[in-house]
Amino acid sequence: MHSIAFKLGSNITIYWYGIMVALGFVCAVSALMLNRKHAGIDSEQISDIALYGMISGILGARIFYVVQFWEQYRGNLLEIVRIDHGGLVFYGGFICAVAVVLIYCHMKKLVVLNVLDIFGPALAVGHAFGRIGCFLNGCCFGKPSDIFCAVRFPEGSAPSAAFPGRGVHPVQLYESVFNIVLAAVLMLLLRKAKLKPGMIASIYLIAYGIARFLFESLRGDHKDFIFNLFTPSQSICPIVIFAGIALLFYSKGKSET
Repeated sequence: MHSIAFKLGSNITIYWYGIMVALGFVCAVSALMLNRKHAGIDSEQISDIALYGMISGILGARIFYVVQFWEQYRGNLLEIVRIDHGGLVFYGGFICAVAVVLIYCHMKKLVVLNVLDIFGPALAVGHAFGRIGCFLNGCCFGKPSDIFCAVRFPEGSAPSAAFPGRGVHPVQLYESVFNIVLAAVLMLLLRKAKLKPGMIASIYLIAYGIARFLFESLRGDHKDFIFNLFTPSQSICPIVIFAGIALLFYSKGKSET
């Protein structure tokens, strides 16, 4: 783990987490630009959606994280705005960003299902970089394990404090690899499969919801559980999966009418 990328002078520190989030955003926007013709939107609209989605996504992701890990911020409220130190909940950003995108599509009279389809691979590739940032930052870490790929984080890091002297699942990298594969599959389906509008987005929701539920079972940084069984993100996964299934049937039904 190397959370600090470099320093500029004595007062400015650049963290790998912030760099990875920025790279993820650039790659996500590039994917949207690459697939924009599928949604029938121009580059200016992509720029607008990306900007509004980024702002709302970061706000939502940070709010969800701070609420979930409030004890970390109770005594240091200024740390709430330091997102370069890590601490974003994907589902929080996802929910807020999707809401903003839907509002934008309604205002501009865009075909919502086609726009959602191109966001599937874009979100996956952007999220892959974000999880690499989590790994370098030492947040969102896994449970102790003796598996061959277990990682022992350095002293002073959150994983080391939680499990001294133990290796942990690099669950951040598991999720990053999954997102890269998912992005590649969705890109291929978007270009080759000629699926009905909305189906790419539904596949993304179902696949990620299932995978996230499984990855969360390997997380070691959670202390609060829903019904003493599920992490906060796990409790949202069934809703995401159900939304994906509902969207799949809606897309199929709409295409047959």
